[in-house]
Amino acid sequence: MKNAIISGLIIGILSGLWMFIMHATGHRPEEGTLTPMEFVSIFIPLIVLYFGVKSYRNNECKGHMGFLEALMQCFKILIIGGIITTAAAIIYIDEFTTERNIGDFSGRIFGALLVGVLFSLGVAVLLTTQPNKVD
Repeated sequence: MKNAIISGLIIGILSGLWMFIMHATGHRPEEGTLTPMEFVSIFIPLIVLYFGVKSYRNNECKGHMGFLEALMQCFKILIIGGIITTAAAIIYIDEFTTERNIGDFSGRIFGALLVGVLFSLGVAVLLTTQPNKVD
């Protein structure tokens, strides 16, 4: 669980910082438009999730891990990261958003949830070393 907490903290802190960096550089969530800078944010959970699960597999599972075990570790990491990111998003919404763009911001948060689930499946498939083991 220590690995999931550390990786989740990294995802949450970096994602929260990214929201405020985007705001500081003048990028605001608007309907129908996504800037290339917003796409860069998807690499935060992907990279940290990959290395977090890889570390779990190598250190705690001694190099052997089934698909469901990898998927559960991914979800643990993302839940912790999601809690911290949600707290940062609440602060961001409270301080910087207006009534007209709160829906756009919420849509992006929901999109991040879907991307996280897809990343979890991909990372679990990539790092599974025992494909026949169901767990």
